[in-house]
Amino acid sequence: MRRHRIAAIPADGIGKEVIPAGLEVLRALAERDGGFALDVEDFPWGSDYYRATGRMMPEDGLETLKGFDAIFFGAVGDKDLPDDITLWGLRLKICQGFDQYANIRPTRVLPGLTSPLRAVNPGDIDWVIVRENSEGEYAGHGGRAHRGHPEEIATETAIFTRVGVTRIMRTAFRIAASRPRKLLTVVTKSNAQRHGMVFWDEIAAEVARDFPDVTWDKELVDAMAARMVRKPGSIDTVVATNLHADILSDLAGAVAGSLGVAPTANLDPERRHPSMFEPIHGSAFDIAGKGIANPVATFWTAAMMLEHLGEAPAARRLMTAVEQVCADGVLTADVGGRAMTAEVTAAVVAAIKGANA
Repeated sequence: MRRHRIAAIPADGIGKEVIPAGLEVLRALAERDGGFALDVEDFPWGSDYYRATGRMMPEDGLETLKGFDAIFFGAVGDKDLPDDITLWGLRLKICQGFDQYANIRPTRVLPGLTSPLRAVNPGDIDWVIVRENSEGEYAGHGGRAHRGHPEEIATETAIFTRVGVTRIMRTAFRIAASRPRKLLTVVTKSNAQRHGMVFWDEIAAEVARDFPDVTWDKELVDAMAARMVRKPGSIDTVVATNLHADILSDLAGAVAGSLGVAPTANLDPERRHPSMFEPIHGSAFDIAGKGIANPVATFWTAAMMLEHLGEAPAARRLMTAVEQVCADGVLTADVGGRAMTAEVTAAVVAAIKGANA
């Protein structure tokens, strides 16, 4: 029996609904598979923890998480707390503390879902967006001066290192090389940002020499946003900075039908630390507690976690069950259905239990 230790952090908003749903599905998968087990420990960190303790997570939280094989994370954000406190106190603290520098965001239009792009049908889009996850525009470098005065200054400095850019480029080229089309688009804004973005372009060209089987092109981020809408079939694998890929992947989720179906993996590709898996959609506190959150992004995220843990057959079984349920029309309101979170979860569990070996 293969055993995997999972740290579950539902955190805020609908994270408290979709992570339990994901764990229910994972338990059904483990039972159905019979070859592995998940030892899950829940951690109550997040905004409620902050209100009680003044911290989003304990001071020794990273040390606690080191002993796990993966982290299953819900969402962070609270309508009554500043986003910089919640995000930097939990999610970014884990990502940066464990050097989870590769944020991987796949996009497909699942069966039964409708893209807002009129010419796009299920199967027409199959993208992977590779987001640099440790530096860039979210490095946290900058400051404020002369607060409250007319000459007040705020600076936000993007940090790009040769190590950081090279390793995310290599990750993106490796992913592109592993996919049938072997196609990579490098996204920057090097026409206007002539230092960091030109640096990205130069390193992309250097790394490309080691991957002669990968066809690659460059695109400015604004042009890339238009290309995702107008020529989605021209895209396969994409690599971009922390900020640019964050924005483009939200657009990708919308193109696929909803942010409620968009997964994420925050990876330490060298496996020095546990990687963290989370749905893209955020805390969505406007619908929290209503039982209508879409759990599909969490299920897809769970499949990515299983792949990372070496349980590829179980990951495929999970995605087959999710696609079957979506095709059958068991959908939440964000993708045009009427099902509750619990109904979608129960349908996926039933599909897993009823699947052939």
